[in-house]
Amino acid sequence: MYDFVVVGVGPPGARFARQAADAGYDVLALEKGRIGEPLACSGHVSTDIWAFTGESAREELFQNAIYGARFHVGGPHSDAYPFYKREVASNVIDRVELDRHLADLASDAGADVREKHTVTDVTEHRDSVVVVANGPAGTVEFEAKMVAGCDGPRSRVRDQLELPQPGELLHGVLAFSAEVDSQDFVDVHLTPPTFFAWRIPRGEAGVEYGLAAPPGVHVNKHFEDLIDGYEVDVSHRCSGAIPIGPPDRVTSRRAFLIGDAAAQTKPFTGGGILYGMTSADHAAREIDPDRPITLAAYERAWRDDLEREMELGRWLRRAYSLPEPAQRIGLGALSGEIGVHMDRPTSLLSPTHIKTMLSRLRG
Repeated sequence: MYDFVVVGVGPPGARFARQAADAGYDVLALEKGRIGEPLACSGHVSTDIWAFTGESAREELFQNAIYGARFHVGGPHSDAYPFYKREVASNVIDRVELDRHLADLASDAGADVREKHTVTDVTEHRDSVVVVANGPAGTVEFEAKMVAGCDGPRSRVRDQLELPQPGELLHGVLAFSAEVDSQDFVDVHLTPPTFFAWRIPRGEAGVEYGLAAPPGVHVNKHFEDLIDGYEVDVSHRCSGAIPIGPPDRVTSRRAFLIGDAAAQTKPFTGGGILYGMTSADHAAREIDPDRPITLAAYERAWRDDLEREMELGRWLRRAYSLPEPAQRIGLGALSGEIGVHMDRPTSLLSPTHIKTMLSRLRG
């Protein structure tokens, strides 16, 4: 019997598998296809990403350094409101290779990482969990003390164990052009209803274009308008669900959710790589597979760390739906140098940001 079966080997699952294996637990990690495929997530992340990777990762994964963002209320040719830092604010990375790199770290730590294993059933018993998967050799059963559901926004683990659903699922679309672009600003468009679109320069790797919006919005039409506005040809289109709003409970008797399965994402961007891996660390520290009562400690730990950030993030997102004149006034008044961390909205109240804003006022 395994200590943990991890379902899904994206960043949260790979991080938990690595940390749990490092702690001496017997860990099996299952990915339904090839790790990192299909791509359905942006590669724009804060520089905190390197705290979760191996020593050589930056050389392998780095694509571009970003210092700020230009916000637009309208298309590509509309007025831009820049927000920037003097130091690098974020990085653009190879998203597919990040998943593979993190999975390799989990394997090196002693986790048994297996691709092409699609989980079809999860059943909790009093003393164990049984996970059924279709693998290369057919149907196989695994028994564990606990199961970690790290299998994305449409989590099979969550559904099988009847855990609560995320507050909402946005529809996101990504595509890539062959443009070589190493500029140090991303572009953000507040034109789609209740969310936004983006353009991210990836250096020699091209440019990423994306857009997300709630159900009922014609996402593909808005995306075509974005691409037409930039007058570019794109390829490698992909789409996926973006969960927003974690449910009140992400644990059951012998199971717990991490990452997109638990909607541990930023409400104002939909990004979840750092929140998911941060939550994975909390899970590895708090959960003892021989003591199911420790699942409650995981629930407390990740919420104590991230819930305030998510709440403030929900308020930031509300600004996306303000009337255009109000958006222009607000962006115009606030644009300029900032001292904000892209993963921590509470940094709006940090001494660094306040000092930066006061310096601008004095200038």
